[in-house]
Amino acid sequence: MALPTRVADLTGFDLLLSIAKLGSIGLAARAHGISQPAASSRLRQLETQVGVPLVDRSPRGSRLTNAGALVVDWARPVVDAAADLEAGIAALRAERDTQLRVAASLTVAEYLMPKWLAALPAGSAVALSSGNSAEVAELVLDGKVDLGFTEGPDLRGGLEAHSVGRDKLRLVVAPGHRWARRRINVAELAATPLISRERGSGTRRALELAVRPLDLAAPLLELSSTTAIKAAVIEGIGPAVLSAHTVAAELAAGTLVGVDVAGADLGRELRVVWRAGRSPRGLAADLAAIAVRGS
Repeated sequence: MALPTRVADLTGFDLLLSIAKLGSIGLAARAHGISQPAASSRLRQLETQVGVPLVDRSPRGSRLTNAGALVVDWARPVVDAAADLEAGIAALRAERDTQLRVAASLTVAEYLMPKWLAALPAGSAVALSSGNSAEVAELVLDGKVDLGFTEGPDLRGGLEAHSVGRDKLRLVVAPGHRWARRRINVAELAATPLISRERGSGTRRALELAVRPLDLAAPLLELSSTTAIKAAVIEGIGPAVLSAHTVAAELAAGTLVGVDVAGADLGRELRVVWRAGRSPRGLAADLAAIAVRGS
């Protein structure tokens, strides 16, 4: 329901409450941070709006008319309620500014995001979800998260992005695999069934582009978990291509062996993404800046 025109603007009623409390238009004007002429003008507008005189002015001060006293009694709870509404809205904005919804691809979520989040101001509340790069892009486009981090080479329409650094994919095998002590070429990699991430994964998409114009062989096994892929490789089921971040510990321990690939650029770009036309603000801007500096 639309507010009646006589009460749609509460600023005049708020001024009238101050006149009733302080006994002077001048003191009320000072309390509201406006000049006395501006206060007098606002009061005249209110009296025109209400349709009756509300204040008797005299050299000794200002006194409410009988009608003015009634209007003050009626206006006080309305103005107080408006103040409560404003305070509530301010609280919601403050809560929004200290809460951040983020989605990140699995590699970023597990291996990079923890140090980025630790650099945010103390008390920042972040809800983090993870998935493959296509799923992250969908969450951002749907407005379900404020910011996304992807590792795929493709940028969906409706998104804007900024690079947060480079990542390198590594071909890894078990120590007993026939590739463990040799270098292979891109044609051999493309022709060999791999233990692979699912479609929509940034890692899989980056590998598809790295072997072009060749096509990848059908996967030996598709898994949506990097941990599961590493376990399968260690068990000798087959080779896999994963982010260097995800296999660093296993390569250092010797449970996985890295294999060089001639003729393939296995580097890729990591990105922070947001909805087009809605540049990150507040905590989202802080996190994006931290990621750019920290990758």
